[in-house]
Amino acid sequence: MAEDVCRSCGKPLAARAGRTGRSSVYCSAACRQRAYRERHGPAGVGVEGLIEDIGRQVRELVPRPASVFYSGVTDLSSSVTRLRRIARLARDTTQDRAAARGAEDIVTPTAVTESGPPTEPGPGTELALDADSTPVTASAPVTGPVVGENEFAALVESYRREIRVHCYRLTGSYDDSEDLVQETFLRAWRARDTFQGRASARTWLYRIATNACLDFQRRTARRPRRYEPVPGMNHGDGAPPARITWLQPYPDDELPSTEDQPEATAVSRETLELVFLAAIQHLPPRQRAVLVLRDVLGLSAAESAEALELTVASVNSALQRARPTLRDHLPGRRADWTAAEPTERERTLLKRYMAAAERLDLTEVAALLGEDVTLTMPPNPFWFVGRDAVTDFLRTSLDPASPAFFGHWRHLPARANGQLAAGGYVRRPGTTVYRAQVLDVLRFEGDRIAEITSFEPHLFPAFGLPLRL
Repeated sequence: MAEDVCRSCGKPLAARAGRTGRSSVYCSAACRQRAYRERHGPAGVGVEGLIEDIGRQVRELVPRPASVFYSGVTDLSSSVTRLRRIARLARDTTQDRAAARGAEDIVTPTAVTESGPPTEPGPGTELALDADSTPVTASAPVTGPVVGENEFAALVESYRREIRVHCYRLTGSYDDSEDLVQETFLRAWRARDTFQGRASARTWLYRIATNACLDFQRRTARRPRRYEPVPGMNHGDGAPPARITWLQPYPDDELPSTEDQPEATAVSRETLELVFLAAIQHLPPRQRAVLVLRDVLGLSAAESAEALELTVASVNSALQRARPTLRDHLPGRRADWTAAEPTERERTLLKRYMAAAERLDLTEVAALLGEDVTLTMPPNPFWFVGRDAVTDFLRTSLDPASPAFFGHWRHLPARANGQLAAGGYVRRPGTTVYRAQVLDVLRFEGDRIAEITSFEPHLFPAFGLPLRL
């Protein structure tokens, strides 16, 4: 592959005389976006097409210049990773098919709604279509050709990321969203004979995913509560915050690409902010689903009603009840929770926070905290409101002379829910290894940290963080 030719359109690249850094492999933003969609989008590329594309990428690899070689290997790795996920999904689908035939509903004995075919018109990939293009129902299965395991896996894998984000919004839990994505794909496989291609596969999968989440929420019956005082702890003078034990962070790397859909990405980040996620957990499951379908995904009232098997009037009524409740649980100022891109000042504050903790410098940590800072640790019962309460909690664990000294710290930066975060590793006294301990997600106000939400470390791999240093 030539060094001075765009990898997307083949046009000459701009001269780089006098410039340093990694060479561009695309001549424009449009070509870069087109290449991204070709790698990640569901644009009809099946397993055979993906294998052919991998072969083409291998043949086009050249070891020089190094920047072009690196870019080519990166693209190849992305394609191979996608093919591996497709193969794994096809294998799992085949293994689970026999068990699925004997189970009416895995999540609950009776499904909240049926996951039959959508009928609204729209562009999409056809899984199967009857001869005269008439609607097909579960009682009248398709008699035409049906997609096989590999083709089906390639199709649904293209939507894995956005379906997982959708399940995460509805549940607030990364672990549950992972399970519900698998449940969605299994339900889709079992219902594939009923999908007649008159709506997009994306809409069909969103409908199945929404209903899988509703079934799960009906079974778990989760309700937010308020934190309660823990004997012997100074929680501060502020009111106890809401306690949502199942709330988990979401890695920014799994969000849509800003190069692909910048406007959609802005909405996605705003509605994945931890403050927003915590607020919608106060809504009943159906109201939450209606709010997400209407206000986040932008579906019409008729489309949302069909997805949930409700009337349009019921959807509108649920939305009218959901919006005021959501506003009651969000900060009064929108600027207090919208997920703007972190500023350079906030990145500097994060570095100072990590460095101070590694030096065991409680004075510096306290100087970085806002007067009304809040610290919570879901699912644990510990909570603190106010700088004095937070520093009192940290004092004994950061003081090497204290009997409760926890150990020495190291940190790695991360991004969660559109916010800056720090992955904390601790080396306990008498040991030599730093082990993953906590993921602190920070929210800033001006030059101070306004909120710290500390999560358990088992999700470190999802954030690209090792479990030990």
